[in-house]
Amino acid sequence: MNSFLRGSMNYVWCTTSVLGKGSTGAVFQGVNKHNGEPVAVKTFNQLSHMRPQDVQMREFEVLRKVNHNNIVKLLDIEDDQEGRGKVIVMELCTGGSLFNILDDPENTYGLPQREFLLVLEHLSAGMKHLRDNNLVHRDLKPGNIMKYISEDGQTVYKLTDFGAARELGENQQFASLYGTEEYLHPDMYERAVLRKSINRSFTANVDLWSIGVTLYHVATGNLPFRPYGGRKNKETMYHITTKKAPGVISGTQTSENGPIEWSKHLPAHCQLKEGLKHLVTPLMAGLLEESQGRMWSFDKFFLEVQNILNKTVLHIFYVNRATSIEVYLEPDQTLVHLQEHIVAQTDVPQPSQLLLLDNEMFSRKVDANTSARGYPSSEASNPVMLFNIENYNVILPAEWDLPKFPTFPNGISVENDASLAKVACSVGHECKRRVENMSLLDTLMNKSVHQFSGFLAGLLVKLLKRTRHLEDIEGLICELSKMFEVAASNHETYQKVGATIRTSYEQQKSDFQRVSEPIQQLYGRFVKEESLVREWNSGYRALRTPNKNRDSEKAKSLVDRLRDSWQHMLRDRATRSLTYNDEQFHVLEKVKIAETGKRLKSLLNDAVRQAVEQEAECLADWYKKAQTIFLQTQFLMKDVGAYVDALYDIREQLKQHREDLKEEISTDGEVSKTIAGKAIPNATATTTVTTGTTTIPMVGDGDNGVRQNQYKLMCFMNVYNQLKEVKKMIQQNSDILAATQGLLPDAGDPATS
Repeated sequence: MNSFLRGSMNYVWCTTSVLGKGSTGAVFQGVNKHNGEPVAVKTFNQLSHMRPQDVQMREFEVLRKVNHNNIVKLLDIEDDQEGRGKVIVMELCTGGSLFNILDDPENTYGLPQREFLLVLEHLSAGMKHLRDNNLVHRDLKPGNIMKYISEDGQTVYKLTDFGAARELGENQQFASLYGTEEYLHPDMYERAVLRKSINRSFTANVDLWSIGVTLYHVATGNLPFRPYGGRKNKETMYHITTKKAPGVISGTQTSENGPIEWSKHLPAHCQLKEGLKHLVTPLMAGLLEESQGRMWSFDKFFLEVQNILNKTVLHIFYVNRATSIEVYLEPDQTLVHLQEHIVAQTDVPQPSQLLLLDNEMFSRKVDANTSARGYPSSEASNPVMLFNIENYNVILPAEWDLPKFPTFPNGISVENDASLAKVACSVGHECKRRVENMSLLDTLMNKSVHQFSGFLAGLLVKLLKRTRHLEDIEGLICELSKMFEVAASNHETYQKVGATIRTSYEQQKSDFQRVSEPIQQLYGRFVKEESLVREWNSGYRALRTPNKNRDSEKAKSLVDRLRDSWQHMLRDRATRSLTYNDEQFHVLEKVKIAETGKRLKSLLNDAVRQAVEQEAECLADWYKKAQTIFLQTQFLMKDVGAYVDALYDIREQLKQHREDLKEEISTDGEVSKTIAGKAIPNATATTTVTTGTTTIPMVGDGDNGVRQNQYKLMCFMNVYNQLKEVKKMIQQNSDILAATQGLLPDAGDPATS
């Protein structure tokens, strides 16, 4: 009786638990006999044993030499207890191979961006370790990249299968042929697949071509170069890879002997954001160069990958196009570079960009010279909001055409039905992604309203505070002008100064009242009463939005039903021969797939998309009103700025006249001392006048002379003391007066408020 169990000294595995198969062997899931730890065990077949001994030992030597987190870890090399040769025991990667992940209907159109970036980072790191050890892999492809799930739940992609690997220095060459034809460099393809007798050797750079094909496959779900008929059309495949122009990253033939459709861009169905596409497209183009002279070097590839991974990513929601974008900034770049990137992705000119985060202008959270590495963090669900202040339209982004759900033919074909069920799952997953994206749009449009409302409220609060502060300064100027009038009672020069200041003050006060009243009205409506927010909430409550209806959860449930039916079809395909009852259930599953597909498509088109379109229309109407209020606030800011300018001019006048008054006071003080100390001949009476803390003797010629001198000196000293009070008040209120100058640039530039 044959047993499915096989073992070595410390490990045991079951030959029915197949993890993968290749031309020279298979990988099974096993366990450590001593601690029960799951492992992967690679065994070798007869074809492998027919290779030269040094070639057989090469994989063992390579695995012993490498030690890196992005390379599958070697645990042991032991002998099969049944004498079938050596086995390689490695850590178990429970996530499966990248090929199997891409083969899942969920990833028919490529991996999500976050997963693509993980593959890029980990593949680059693993390859760098190989090159640092002068190793070439020679069989890079998604099937030889494993997904490892760590104990803390993190995903790590690891290189595996070093059966074709060998040691090879930077400028060394090799002539032996290894690899999988879709991922082979054209020079190797010519010899290995077309079997042309050409005297050519190869360098380690052939791995770069394989990396380029793999990255394109991961990003799009498709191979970059696809002749009509696939592998059967080998000559056309070679033609596509060797005749493409520099910069071209894909070539597809859709009909027999038809033209090649070239492209220098990633397809529309690719899930990468435009910001990342802009970075990885030239990287792929540099790797997918048939010419060794134009192909990137390993050093350049590693450097560019690090540049991409080290960039600061800012998540932005462009409200007017209801689109989430990502801006990739160099760590040392500043606000002006951010604005340039935004122009490139949205066509919104820099003066029209209003960036908000947490109800504040983004430019208030970061200095103009703050480097991107110091920017506040943002997420796709909590982005910086971008408003075009010159455009109040809100238009949903265009989408690439949704693939059609397949139609099952009459009759039963387990092979064809399983393939069509898989296609249905692929379309279902795309519908689900779109429902989820529109649910996110629903969330972000709602957030954008509250962000803009909070920003407006903040502006009005600041504007009202400035208004009240200016009213305080008005009172000060009024008091000062009165003092000048008193001081000018016996001075013609100061009489004119006082009249000028008084006239200017009265005019400015009258003008400012026409500004302060609408400010208080706006504050009452949009800060205290929150009328903008209440208006949006009132309209939003009437909408049947995706989040209210839990449409994402509905889409997930429907896709799960599609996957269950697909799995049923796969089981039927494995059975091959169905009983009558099995056939009836098989037919029912086909009906179930068709009906579920209709429901999912209806959910997307008739419910979710229409609801989000209505929400976008409501947002456009709301934003038009909010933008009007924003413009009113800007105009009021400018009016306040003009008033501050006027107060600043008065302040400058006061400063100048204060210096003049100081000089006058100093002179008058000397005159007073002279009068007090001088004896007047023929004095018949002496009188003293007390003013403030100073007692001044008054002299005159008889009673009439005394009264006349006394009156004049009292008036003079009154002016003297009033001027001292003016000087004191100016000193006490210098901070407030200086504040008018500080208010000037703020009020004059609403964008910085």
